[in-house]
This record gives sequence, C-alpha cells and structure tokens, in this order.
Amino acid sequence: MPTIRRRTLIGGALAGLALSASRAPAAPVLRGDDPRFADVVAPGTPLLTLYAQGRWCEGLCYAKALGGLIVSDVRANRMLCVADDGGTRVFRDPSNNANGNTLDGEGRLVTCEHRGRRVVRREHDGRLTVLADAFEGRPLNSPNDAALAPDGAIWFTDPVFGITMPDEGLMATPAQRARRVYRIDPSGTLTGMTEAVGQPNGIAFSPDGRRLYVSDTSAALKNPEGARSILAFPVEGGLKLGAPATFATLEAGVPDGLAVDADGRLYAACFDGVRVYAPDGTRLGRIATATDAANVAFGGPDGRRLFIAAGPCLHAIDLTVRG
Repeated sequence: MPTIRRRTLIGGALAGLALSASRAPAAPVLRGDDPRFADVVAPGTPLLTLYAQGRWCEGLCYAKALGGLIVSDVRANRMLCVADDGGTRVFRDPSNNANGNTLDGEGRLVTCEHRGRRVVRREHDGRLTVLADAFEGRPLNSPNDAALAPDGAIWFTDPVFGITMPDEGLMATPAQRARRVYRIDPSGTLTGMTEAVGQPNGIAFSPDGRRLYVSDTSAALKNPEGARSILAFPVEGGLKLGAPATFATLEAGVPDGLAVDADGRLYAACFDGVRVYAPDGTRLGRIATATDAANVAFGGPDGRRLFIAAGPCLHAIDLTVRG
C-alpha cells in the first residue's frame, strides 16, 4: 500500500490537511484528581495530534511487526497504520467496518468486524482466518473490542452498534438474545462468558489476568435508563467470571475503550478524554481531548506512549509508566 507522508495530502473529500500540520503539539490539558496522577504523566507533557483526517477512529493496537499503530477508521470502512516516525499508510481498505484490534499470543492481529459480524485473525502471510461469526447457530451481533488473556484466549464484546448505526455496518435485527462477552479458546472453541452487561464495549484485563474490565455503554443507544459504567469481573481460573462489581460510573456520556498499564491502572476513553483510575477505583486524573475519546492503547518503542482515538483525531502523550 502507498505511504502517506507528513506533507502528502490524502485524496478525495478528505484532502486538504497535511500530516505535518496535524502533528503539531497541542496545549496539554491534564486534570489531576489525586496527587498520584503526577506519577503517571509529568505536568506540562504535551498532547500531540498525529492524525486528524478520520471519520471515527477506533480499535488502536500497537503492532511493531506490522509497522506501528493499527487504527480502525470505522465509519470510513478502512484501517490505517501509523509508523513511529509519523508516516501513515492504508493498512486494509475496505475493512468490513473493522473496530477493535488486539494481538494474539503469536503476535497476529485479531480484528472485530462490524460489517462482517465476525472476529478474524490476520495470518503472517496476510490471509484472514475467521475465529468467530456465530454462536449457537445464529450470527453474532457486531463484535466491538477484544483483549488477549494470559492463557492465550481472545475475549471480545458483542453489542449491537454495528447493526443499528447505519454508518458503522449493515443494519440488521439482532439474532442473539443477549449482548455477551465471549471467549475464544486457543483451540478455537467459542464460549459465552456473561450476559450481565447491557451493551458490552471496551474490554481489558488486569496485569495478572485475575480481573476483567468491561465498559457498559447501554446509554449510548439513547436509553435514559441505560448504563454508563465500567464493570470489574473476577476471573476464576481463566475460564469463569464471578459476579461483577461497578468499578466506575460516568455522570455523562459513556466509557468506551479501555487499557491497563503494567501497574494495574485503568485508562478509560470517555466523553471528556481519558480518565485514569487506580486499581482500587480511585480516579487519579484525566487527559482531556477536544472531542469524545473512543479508544486508547499503549505502544511506542518503549511502551510508554499512550495513543488516544478521539473522533477524527489520533492523539499521543508520553507517560512515565509502561503499558
């Protein structure tokens, strides 16, 4: 695929913004709620804009072997790869309205597709292998986000956004009676793990794999009674989930993509930026963004760069901690 360099304009209706301009540092907006926030990001650290020409950036996954950060521009129906030097290239077009991405235990890219209503794995030669597209003989809703468990299993969420939002997939009536979190065993077996989340979205494991975080974004469907919370499930033996507890609740908007650093802090993409929580649920602070943040991921050469997808933009900020 051709490389889009910093001074190269992207064609079509998106032409007109150079990557060199989009990489200019923006004034940092760091809001500390707890003194420990300074241990996460140093005061005055700039928030960079790496890319500003997307429609709805999501699905961040740093994959060095593939050339850098993989980004799903869900509503543009394509995926991009942003290199460490800022060079940007088309990675997959069309992408089946791809959303969440993660790496499996062998470093292969696993992608949730809205339009395909499936989870696929990109083999080392570029071929796609379908890991899951149905449960109990019926199509999945629209797989949204995925995470790798310590035992090599892939867990993913399956809300209905890709079949109910016209610009994110193909409209359809849900075939599943529930919106579940699923587990794909390394053997290929698909298991429904919980139906306790109204619209499961972001997903992440604690560093030891004994806790699973899931965003409940029921309120995103214009449901005044819908949830806007992050749930924490105890993981029992890697194969079973205990009863969930509410880890955090938002007063507006919904929590979306999640990431966890090496010390167990949780980073949640929210309507007002990325909220950072201690493992006990204490809110440490916020990295503000001008538009709703949808996804977040660690990466970069030393693992200290936090990437943030926020509407049309891809931001990055260098932390003092590793992902």
